[in-house]
Amino acid sequence: MTDLTATAMAERRPLAGRVKAALVLFVLFALLPPLASALNDPFYVLIGTRMLAYAIAAMALDLILGYGAMVSFGHAAYLGFGTYAVAILSRYGVNDLILQIFFAMGLSAVFALVTGAISLRTRGVYFIMITLAFGQMAFFFFISLSAYGGDDGVGLAERSTLLGMDLLRSDYGLYYVSLALLVGLFWVCHRIVGSRFGRVLTGIRENPVRMEAIGFSPFRYQLTAFVISGCLTSIAGVVLANQAQFVSPAFMSWHKSGELIVMVVLGGVGTLAGPIAGAAAALLLEEWLGALSENWKLFFGIFLVLMVLFSPRGITGVLEKLGLARRPE
Repeated sequence: MTDLTATAMAERRPLAGRVKAALVLFVLFALLPPLASALNDPFYVLIGTRMLAYAIAAMALDLILGYGAMVSFGHAAYLGFGTYAVAILSRYGVNDLILQIFFAMGLSAVFALVTGAISLRTRGVYFIMITLAFGQMAFFFFISLSAYGGDDGVGLAERSTLLGMDLLRSDYGLYYVSLALLVGLFWVCHRIVGSRFGRVLTGIRENPVRMEAIGFSPFRYQLTAFVISGCLTSIAGVVLANQAQFVSPAFMSWHKSGELIVMVVLGGVGTLAGPIAGAAAALLLEEWLGALSENWKLFFGIFLVLMVLFSPRGITGVLEKLGLARRPE
């Protein structure tokens, strides 16, 4: 009985650490708008909303990359589904955010189910390349939609409503709704990872042959996680469409997929809270380095190489070395 209790406590430690780290990040995000008001600089709220959107997408990608060992290089397609869900429904007079989110998730679920069922027949670099291929297929499909501007994209006349209220018309309102979505989706991902499903998914990541031998189907669990991840990523696209009030296929290019992977790696793979910090850090570095030099991508690349070499666990690893975070046992 003592051994079982010790094992249960050991399993809970990483979960508790993940929640504490996320709570710190959420508090910092919540303090950003008051800081922007004090500095009389609303730009911080705009960049903060982008951080929240990409944090959702990076966390959703970490669900399959960090816990399922599925490196998807076409995940930006789901960002695109989210943005175009807003544009398409707005064209027909449906402006409610909740309806747009459900429509985006429906599109993403169908696409992820079909493409995931095919992609998961492969492994390793083949999986990476086939997800990239499907992502590019979605990218070029939306380029062909001349009714929505094709390659040039289309502007949105107004932001979405929330249950009939114009809450999102304000930058501050959109920011706090985005933060609420991030908090809610983190709770969903946290519950998934801590559930029996999450433990099986992690076991498949470690040894799929052994998991299959004891009665679990790796394909079904991985496909389910792939669909969930795609659906959650599309919510980030809905937020981005409202923040930019503009939709284009650029949101779903393979470059965006690469950026999402960078955010996950920068924050710490398999931590959930790490990719949230990674998304914020990546966008902050983009702004700061971009203000210093037009060749900011060179310096960002050097920073990323140094981070991977000296802290493979990203920002999470740095905090662990400084004693500010507990390394999972």
